[in-house]
Amino acid sequence: MNSTSQRKAVVVGAGPVGCLAALALAKRGWLVDIYEGRPDMRLPSSKAVTQQRSINLAISSRGILALQAVNPLAAQRFMQAVIPMHGRMIHHLSGKLESQQYDKDGQCINSIDRALFNESLLDEVSAVPGVRLLFEHKVVHLDFDKKTLSAQNLPAGQEVEATFDFCIGADGSYSIVRRQMMRVVRMNYEQEYIKDEYKELKMPAGRNEYGETTFLIDPNHLHIWPRHSFMLIALPNKDKTFTCTLFAPSTEFERLKTPESILAWFRSNFPDALGFIGEETLIKDFQRNPRSPLICTKLRPYHYKDRAILLGDAAHSMVPFYGQGLNCGLEDVRVLDALFHEFGVESTVTSDKPHSTDAVDERLQSVLEFYSENRHEDLVAICDLALNNYAEMRHSVVTPTYIIKKTLDTLLFSLTSRQTASLASLGPALSRTPFPPGMPSGWLPLYTMVSFRPDISYATARRKAARQSRILANVVSLGTALLSVATAYLAWSVWVRRTAIGGS
Repeated sequence: MNSTSQRKAVVVGAGPVGCLAALALAKRGWLVDIYEGRPDMRLPSSKAVTQQRSINLAISSRGILALQAVNPLAAQRFMQAVIPMHGRMIHHLSGKLESQQYDKDGQCINSIDRALFNESLLDEVSAVPGVRLLFEHKVVHLDFDKKTLSAQNLPAGQEVEATFDFCIGADGSYSIVRRQMMRVVRMNYEQEYIKDEYKELKMPAGRNEYGETTFLIDPNHLHIWPRHSFMLIALPNKDKTFTCTLFAPSTEFERLKTPESILAWFRSNFPDALGFIGEETLIKDFQRNPRSPLICTKLRPYHYKDRAILLGDAAHSMVPFYGQGLNCGLEDVRVLDALFHEFGVESTVTSDKPHSTDAVDERLQSVLEFYSENRHEDLVAICDLALNNYAEMRHSVVTPTYIIKKTLDTLLFSLTSRQTASLASLGPALSRTPFPPGMPSGWLPLYTMVSFRPDISYATARRKAARQSRILANVVSLGTALLSVATAYLAWSVWVRRTAIGGS
């Protein structure tokens, strides 16, 4: 006799991407188990560990829209915890400050503490019926054909087995799901460590004239100290502190071994930042906090049959210089969820053998194949754009060429763009389809497309930006030629006038 039962998904990894994926599946009626090897980060005993990791999150339109598509009320609550950053504040070595706005319409990216954001998502997941959180359960083996999972229950010191219908690997750059998938998938995989590393520092809160805590520098900017081959950045926190991150080649870090060398280097390169951080705090953080690598991974395909898919850093680790790592991972969930809607993937199965390992869900398999085929170009594009943006942040932002190009970008954007589309207006369509077809009209700066236009895929943004760059290059070349002609004509006119005067 046939019976109808709910299908079960396992999500490996309880970070932001894993939590949002679990919420999306649960909303569609799936039973979901989340496996996480680490302890619950909300516990007091976990705070010391989570506070040492890593770059603050910058959530922008893509991430916000993904949250809204899955849980609008939760998205609204998260946005109450962010600090808007409307542009970059460039700290020149001379001490000069230069504000560079992100967008002509005042759109912003938002700073949010990584742990706070993750904990809030865990609270949301914990409140959803049909979702189980299994902390300190380290997945060690997956058999996708048999639809089974083995995990170490670390507190109990024993191995547990589980079955599933669908698996999502959201377990980060060193994904066990990806490694297991490589056993059964002919996967092209590329991993690169760049020559730079990063170290996190802290800028404390200050005190105003009334003794109240206050920000030492403007909280509504992302602060950058560009120094050609390395840079320091600072993002604001709700407690009036700033999370600072130093990015530099490994060779630079190797030179900074003693308190004296660290202080001398900061006095030479970041004198104002040293004054804000304080010498004692800098030395303590610099010597205590680890140097961390920067990794970029690209792979294809992201799925196996109708059984599993990789999302977030498990599929595309990227350097953090476009602030899109989190946003892209959350967008992965939105795109996959939209495809579930578009292809009509069911959360129930009707069969006399509900957990059959032979049955294939053709709709789900079509979704995963479509995702792998069509998402790949976007993910390669944003990984490349993020790496390219490092050169812009640490050096180009202070060059005349960059400033001229940005001015022209903004001018052409103002002349050709229509009214900015709100996330509320974009949301309904983008919850049903990944991206609208076609190339967007008008002139759009690359940063605007990447950070503020979630209806434009990363690959489309890169293609449009490349086309616009060629136009700008032609304009600059034409302008240079006209200037040369004008200069030559002026010189000739002066010579003729002087010759005429001399002859009279």
